Amino acid sequence: MIPCKFLPSLLLGLLASFSLPAQAATNEAPKAPAKAVSSLLGEWPAGTDPVTVGSRITQNFLARQVMVQKSTGHVIYPEVCAWYGGLGWARAAGDKELQAALIKRYEPFHTPAGEAMISPKDHVDFRVFGIVPLEIALQNGDAKARARGLSLADLQWAKPDAAGLSHECRFWIDDMFMVPALQVQAWRVTKDPKYLDRSALAMAAYLDRLQKENGLFVHAEDSPFYWGRGNGWFAAGMAELLSELPATHPKHARILAGFHRMMASLLATQDKDGLWRQLVDQPDSWLETSGSAMFTYAFVTGVKRGWLPAESYGPAARKAWLALVARIDKDANLTEICVGTNKAMKEVGPDLATQKAFYLARNRKAGDYHGQAPMLWTAAALLR
Repeated sequence: MIPCKFLPSLLLGLLASFSLPAQAATNEAPKAPAKAVSSLLGEWPAGTDPVTVGSRITQNFLARQVMVQKSTGHVIYPEVCAWYGGLGWARAAGDKELQAALIKRYEPFHTPAGEAMISPKDHVDFRVFGIVPLEIALQNGDAKARARGLSLADLQWAKPDAAGLSHECRFWIDDMFMVPALQVQAWRVTKDPKYLDRSALAMAAYLDRLQKENGLFVHAEDSPFYWGRGNGWFAAGMAELLSELPATHPKHARILAGFHRMMASLLATQDKDGLWRQLVDQPDSWLETSGSAMFTYAFVTGVKRGWLPAESYGPAARKAWLALVARIDKDANLTEICVGTNKAMKEVGPDLATQKAFYLARNRKAGDYHGQAPMLWTAAALLR
């Protein structure tokens, strides 16, 4: 993925003019019910329920400046995915105050300076920006936000190839959250079936090329390792698409079968403490939280939607959630998150031993949006 940093100084004033509510500024969690209960996953120990955890991470997000790519000043996907997660969590939790703050964060993008921060580049890492204005449009009917998001969704398919796929499809597993998330959001706003058709076509093509017999996905065909977060992107993307794709759709059975194969492999490779590894199938690899959070989101969604048996996947999802929450620090930063990671072939070349070493040597961060985002997706899924 493309590296990024925080908002350049010339735009700080614009965004700083939109103050946060007192709750968001203090990062104080709201008072949750004494026993927050999920009907499928049981009661949560104090401080671990999805209302408390989601509120803390959303406030952490709102306290930061908008994240952009260093070289261009354009908003990039980690910001977008965390923002989308916060919006979804606030709606699911019924937290009107944080929901309003998250929507207000978008107001600068209605100005010329804000519009200049939205990349025109035809790349999945930039196009995915559209999921935020589309979610805002779903929540408050903002017509400008709706138009912006739909424009990005349609631009993604402006130059389809001979197979009907977007020219942005690179056959890297990361794509299978970025592309379906945007197209599915466009479906949610318009109910136009072309958006689901696009998503399903791409998902089936990636399943055919990148999913292996063990149910896991290689990062890319020339980087044949089961990188944790890359697999997490795919798991989350399938969950997003299957949540909307009708069972009668011609690609539904293929995608659901791929989902089941992956989930079975993840159930078998889950570590005894509840997490998964940087290289999912490598026992000498370290436990990594962002991919683990994405897998947890897929488990929770699968159980709640009835795609996965609750008796086996429910306890696994609960164990994973509690293990993740235990790795959140006092400032609501998830720890042990792998930094942004390109495919190994592009970074170190074709030697497989060198490629493996590349994945295992990635730095780890606390509070990186690659991990904060799926924690919010999961918290929202637990509340729905």
